[in-house]
Formats: sequence, C-alpha cells, structure tokens
Amino acid sequence: MSDLRLVVFDMDGTLIDSQNVIIAAMARAFDKMGLPRAGDAAVRGIIGLSLEEAVQTLAPHLTMAEAVEGANLYRQGFVDLRAEGGAEAAAPLYDGALAALERLHAQDETLLGVATGKARRGLEHAYKTHDIGRFFVTSQTADNHPSKPHPSMLYQCLADTGCEVGQAVMVGDTAFDIEMGKAAGFTTIAVTWGYHPLDRLQAAGADFVIDRFDDLDATLDEIRGQG
Repeated sequence: MSDLRLVVFDMDGTLIDSQNVIIAAMARAFDKMGLPRAGDAAVRGIIGLSLEEAVQTLAPHLTMAEAVEGANLYRQGFVDLRAEGGAEAAAPLYDGALAALERLHAQDETLLGVATGKARRGLEHAYKTHDIGRFFVTSQTADNHPSKPHPSMLYQCLADTGCEVGQAVMVGDTAFDIEMGKAAGFTTIAVTWGYHPLDRLQAAGADFVIDRFDDLDATLDEIRGQG
C-alpha cells in the first residue's frame, strides 16, 4: 500500500465562510426572476450542490430551463458582487484553516485536494484572495462533474494523485460532502462550523466529527492508525 495520504476539502462552509455572499447572489437571482426570495436557512441548506440543482431545490416548481436561467443569474450576481467589493474578500477563511493547511502541506506523505460546488472561476478567485491555491495538488469543481453527492470529483482526485482510496479522507460541512465521500469509499470528517447541522451530518454517516480546525491533525492521525 502507498504511504501517501490524500485529504480533500470542501471549500464553502469548510475552508471559507461564504454564506453571506451566496445568500446575496441567490437573492439577486430570485429578484430578477420575479420569485419570492428563499430564506437564509434554505439557501445555506443547498450550498454545495450544483447551481441548477440548488435553484430547483429552492424553487421546485421551476422547469429545468428556468433553473438554468436562475443559475446563470446567480453567477452574474456573484460576478457583480465581486466587482462591487470583492466577494471572496468578504468570505474569510475560518479560524485555524490556514494554519491547518500549512501543517498538512508540510508533511511529505500528505497530499491535499479540493472538491467544491464552486465554478472554476470562483475557486480561482478564492485561491488568489486567500493565497491558498499553492497547497492543493488537485482541484475539482462543478464545471466538469455531476453535482455532489455524486463521487465523480473524488474519483478524479484519486486519479490525479495516485493515492489509494483506503488512504483518502473527505473533509466537509454538509451532508452532500459526507455522502459523496462515502460513495467514493473515503473516510469522512464532518466539521460543525459550516452550513449543515450536526444531526444532518451524522445522518449522512460521517465517520468523524470535529468542532475546530485544531482537532483535524489528531483525527487524521487516528484514521491513519486504524488503517
């Protein structure tokens, strides 16, 4: 078995707190479509899905064509928010995220990846804003994969790195992340500082749950010790 360990992170709600920008962009999209705005809790609940699926989840009566229109309006709203004040700058890293990435990146046997519902453009902006792209050897986005919880993104992470699935871990804040990880055969770590409540993460089958980034290293060590 390879000694390499792969740790894949979700982005929104796990590494960066982007909920305010996401809620604002979705509100703009719904306004332009003449629809009642979805509540903040409902929008937090769909973070991580592909945009078309997210819009249709929030407004189930929409046709697929209308959901695509809503997704495009969301993208434009996000671009507008970025131009108005820097959307990614308004989405800070969570406490301890940068230090955790630096510690893991310094380990020769650990490779880091991202699997996010963001578009590639949004992910690259987040990387540039927070100077974190340098940590990741594989980055998967919604542009080229089915929506979470489909495991396609994680399969590509394995292919990119050559890591074995038994040495792979998915870290995320939503049930979609946990379900994706389980579907791909990854060990899953749920974080409680993001957008889905603890009971939903547990129902999704999270193998481990952490309440702060400072707990990540010990949890990864525990997983490795069980391997």
